[in-house]
Amino acid sequence: MADPTTYRPAPGTIPTDPGVYKFRDAHGRVIYVGKAKNLRARLTTYFADLVTLHPRTRQMVTTAASVEWTVVGTEVEALQLEYNWIKEFDPRFNVRYRDDKTYPMLAVTMNEEYPRVFVYRGARKPGVRYFGPYAHAWAIRETVDLLTRVFPVRTCSNGVFKRNAQMGRPCLLGYIDKCAAPCVDRVDAAEHRRIAEDFCDFLAGKTDTLIRRLEREMSSAAEELDFERAARLRDDVSALRRAMEKQAVVLGDGTDADVIAMVGDELENSVAVFHVRDGRVRGERGWVVEVQENATPGEQVAAFLLQFYGDELQMSSGVPREVLVPVLPDDHDELTEWLSQRRGSRVSLRVPQRGDKRTLAETVERNAGEALTRHKLKRAGDLTTRSAALTELQEALGTDDAPLRIECIDISHVQGTDVVASLVVFEDGLPRKSDYRHYSIREAAGDGHSDDVASIAEVTRRRFQRHRTDLAADQAEQAAEQPGNGGDLAPEAALDPATGRPRRFAYPPNLFVVDGGQPQVHAAAAVLDELGVTDVAIIGLAKRLEEVWVPGDDEPVILPRNSEALFLLQRIRDEAHRFAIGFHRSKRSKRMTASALDGIAGLGATRRTALVTHFGSVANLKKADIDEIAQVPGIGATTARSVYEALRDEQPTPAVQPAPAERSTQ
Repeated sequence: MADPTTYRPAPGTIPTDPGVYKFRDAHGRVIYVGKAKNLRARLTTYFADLVTLHPRTRQMVTTAASVEWTVVGTEVEALQLEYNWIKEFDPRFNVRYRDDKTYPMLAVTMNEEYPRVFVYRGARKPGVRYFGPYAHAWAIRETVDLLTRVFPVRTCSNGVFKRNAQMGRPCLLGYIDKCAAPCVDRVDAAEHRRIAEDFCDFLAGKTDTLIRRLEREMSSAAEELDFERAARLRDDVSALRRAMEKQAVVLGDGTDADVIAMVGDELENSVAVFHVRDGRVRGERGWVVEVQENATPGEQVAAFLLQFYGDELQMSSGVPREVLVPVLPDDHDELTEWLSQRRGSRVSLRVPQRGDKRTLAETVERNAGEALTRHKLKRAGDLTTRSAALTELQEALGTDDAPLRIECIDISHVQGTDVVASLVVFEDGLPRKSDYRHYSIREAAGDGHSDDVASIAEVTRRRFQRHRTDLAADQAEQAAEQPGNGGDLAPEAALDPATGRPRRFAYPPNLFVVDGGQPQVHAAAAVLDELGVTDVAIIGLAKRLEEVWVPGDDEPVILPRNSEALFLLQRIRDEAHRFAIGFHRSKRSKRMTASALDGIAGLGATRRTALVTHFGSVANLKKADIDEIAQVPGIGATTARSVYEALRDEQPTPAVQPAPAERSTQ
């Protein structure tokens, strides 16, 4: 590991002009490429104290052995040079938007004498028209199957075309009229090219013109009593309409745009792109990538635009007239100029604010969020991935065994009121929801506020006291099964005396996770020491930087941001947070309901629940009259009048500030 101070350039030697810089390792390989408006200000940040650097940045500067830069005249030139170097060197520390698959396109070879249609994957070639990309190859084949009955363009390879020409007979598609069969001169080259051009025009959005033309031809054939041709044209129009239904109109005719959305968490970003051409969604793309270190949303958008529209392989549909993004990068003017140069005409880069484009952007955002969820579930459900995560945790924490059972606690409250806690259990990397637990926390006397650290200690004590109780019951059960005691205690000892259900906490977790940092971890560890629990590893996960804190250590354990171990810990912590928030909302709702209806004569808990269930909320109940209240089962006229008068006698609530949002401990 290199010391950055050994290759740090003197600050006075770094220019303040815009430019592009490269970090190289000891073997001369480029490991990172970046650009800056001010090279001196940007490069100085890399040589700060290593403790203050982001883990990924720290790894990069300690891997590098030298840094060099190139000064350019404008920021647009810096943008272009950065893209060229990233493409040339493929640096390992630059985030790359790579697909785990290649998206298929529909290609029409207009550069051949007899154009053909086929599914294609790869870089764009001159003289070939491309449509897509599509999510699935079968979607292209289904579209082609519908359209070739109307536009019988050839779909065979050049080898098949030459062989049929030599034999003097067409292939099967030629016999069923799904190919014009130019191989046997059924149509000449000019006529076949016209068919191919009509095919391309339809895919390019000129659908209304083609349908109107076919309808005119159908009417003309009917007037000439050529009913067979009229029926065939009618079927052709129906086929075109079915093909149009597969591409929903989302924007006005002529709209040519790419709509981009980003959804992510602390570790990963999901990016989705909808390609809209002539008002229709022609294709969509998606990526899930690691979050760039310390990058703002605008910087992440800029990095994506640079890579996506700079890569000919990915940019199969070309640069559109509009690029709609979730947030504008700081250098959006330079990016707009660069995109315009790529397109050859003016490009608009903006954030949609209202109307159909804003609605479509929200749809794309939902798709990105669903893609991120599917990605996480796929990782969580893979046995090999879970095994790798547990092994990484064992190695990082230095435990003797992999943590097959992990428990995590989280605290939720609103400014110290309605304090609750959750405990979630994961076994073999999967949630064991039957073992989840809720806890209501005692609030501190006097100010009604609760201390998060004290709450962590209380939940830890209650959980492991339960463990000791269950363990004692198990020992009693084993003693009862020994010869000479008759076994009378075994059935009762096997059950939880409070619930009558089988005990689930008779054995401790391998790893106990606290949602929080060093103070929370020390509080939980002190409780374990007090109870004499020595066989449980305990850590804290601080959400801001995803740091793992271990009792007794002054520095956190930093797991790689792309590690399966960190992903598993994050998922467990988020599940505990979700479970705690749900219980907190339920508890607060019950308290508010009880306070509004408490003290009304003749109204017990059952009737209060019936009223709230019937009307949906206390607010709706206040709007009801006596007759409507009396219609609730179990509520008589006298009780209805008491409820009506009690709610009307309530004093108006003075204006207050909005309630603070629920939160969990960090």
